[in-house]
Amino acid sequence: MPKGGKNNRRGKKEDGENKRELIFKEDGQEYAQVLKMLGNGRIEAKCLDGETRLAQIRGQMRKKVWIVVGDIILLSLRDFQDDRADVIHKYTADEARNLKTYGELKDFTLVENAEAGSDEEEEGIEFEEADIDDICEFYISPSRLCPCSPLQIILFWSNPTWSSQIPV
Repeated sequence: MPKGGKNNRRGKKEDGENKRELIFKEDGQEYAQVLKMLGNGRIEAKCLDGETRLAQIRGQMRKKVWIVVGDIILLSLRDFQDDRADVIHKYTADEARNLKTYGELKDFTLVENAEAGSDEEEEGIEFEEADIDDICEFYISPSRLCPCSPLQIILFWSNPTWSSQIPV
């Protein structure tokens, strides 16, 4: 007699259970890749036709099907709003590969977990390369020469309790 309830069977996938029929797009639907998760069940998706659309995850999929950046999804296009759509299906990695082999995902790069805007250069702080001797010369004046190694000096000066005790 098998023991355990539904939690015992939860993670187990048998050969017949994990195979599902591949869903192809119909009229009024489009394949897309998730670019950015916006929150509140909304995503930004790059469609196969080149448009970037704001998509809403339908209620039946919320909290049951987890969508992350880089996933291939099927969108239902809205007749009255061209820049908005609804997510109706999420493809697994195997299903996405099958769609690519069938020729459905032409000119579509399958990027897994890519950050949105990776094409653009990120703005930020640029740091210059510094030699350890340059750092030591910056922090230690010639009047305070010390027989310590440069690493010990850096560790000493990085600790706020030690460096506050030395008169300047």
